[in-house]
Amino acid sequence: MVRRKYTEEQIIAVLREGEAGADVAVCDNVVDVDDRNLGAVAEEINKLGRRSLAIQADVSKKVDIDDMTRKVTDELGPVDILVNNAAILGGGWGGQAFDATEEEWDEVMAVGLKGYYLCARAVGKGMIEQKSGNIINIDSIEAVNCMIAAGSPYGIAKAGVQFLTRTLARQLGQYNIRVNSICAGGSKTDMGRHHMFDRGLEPVNVDPEQARQRQARLLERIPLGRISEPSEIANVALFLASEVASYVTGAIIAVDGGMTA
Repeated sequence: MVRRKYTEEQIIAVLREGEAGADVAVCDNVVDVDDRNLGAVAEEINKLGRRSLAIQADVSKKVDIDDMTRKVTDELGPVDILVNNAAILGGGWGGQAFDATEEEWDEVMAVGLKGYYLCARAVGKGMIEQKSGNIINIDSIEAVNCMIAAGSPYGIAKAGVQFLTRTLARQLGQYNIRVNSICAGGSKTDMGRHHMFDRGLEPVNVDPEQARQRQARLLERIPLGRISEPSEIANVALFLASEVASYVTGAIIAVDGGMTA
């Protein structure tokens, strides 16, 4: 569930879930941006023979999450799997420790950490009652190595997601609820481009040579020597959602080409 711009990881992940036999609700605060349409994603899942809902919701607001949860349970039944994939880079990303304003800090934390907690709490109560459930959080390598987002609210929020994952795994295990997190590295998504648009920048205004050098520096840090495909993140989410991972909980799985090795 994402608040602003749903990423390729989310789109591919929900399609993977549909292919695997799940009914899927896809949620975002923006339902139509660039070439992505939330309703179209739901329709793709419907074409696979599964039921799907497209719901507009702001995961930083409890009232939206409660309403979203009611719609999902009314239409699709109890929630068995929750994928938290909210993220905005926000102000101060890529800068120094004190570059973000108070408002930018609050917004990033509300989406990228508070939203995970609120969504987990909203569906977790039902999971406790049914004594089964699976929560998958998507965090970032910025939570552990501060490579790019040094000191930014984004990296700190994702570090909080890792702690939240371990806490929920320990407390909810007694109810047969598994909680894990995917520590994602660089992936070929539009999130960075969307971040530029939010700041009033266009790709044509980005110096090509600077962009090339930035990518070259990134690739030097990746032992596998390439940026991941979104499907490679989604495949790990599918593993965690399946019974193949029935004894995996509290894990922070790095999918980063070896960057954090």
